[in-house]
Amino acid sequence: MKSVLAVCLGNICRSPMAEGVLRQVFAERSRLAQLNVDSAGTGSWHVGNPPDGRAQAAAAARGIDISAQRARQVSTADFSRFDIIIAMDVNNLKALKSLAPKGHEKRVVLFLDFAPQLGKRDIPDPWHGDEDGFDHALDLITAAAHGLADHMEAELG
Repeated sequence: MKSVLAVCLGNICRSPMAEGVLRQVFAERSRLAQLNVDSAGTGSWHVGNPPDGRAQAAAAARGIDISAQRARQVSTADFSRFDIIIAMDVNNLKALKSLAPKGHEKRVVLFLDFAPQLGKRDIPDPWHGDEDGFDHALDLITAAAHGLADHMEAELG
């Protein structure tokens, strides 16, 4: 694997945080440090905007700077560009699978499948809540990021 795309609904909360966490986790593992990581949204409402200020603050509190990221919408080209596309929740998983060109659906997976110990499928969207929701989302994202990194290292042998 050479590339990972994190996807949520608007690409201003969960997926930018996931992109930042994945970059940090991969950088800590020399075999994964060169992997390409990006994020996108299934919707177009926030295209061109930076991540939500609360997402930026929560990530910054953990030493992760996501301020330079800008929201973009998933394109059909992403299904060829990325080896794995991780969805933040079941609704985005369904949307991605319906957008995927024939034969590329298997690249789309639920991010929390890499953290089965949590017993959850969805990373809740913190956008309508308060700062605590962003911290909770980051906790789930961090667990899944480490699980994904373990999976990818195992695939490398």
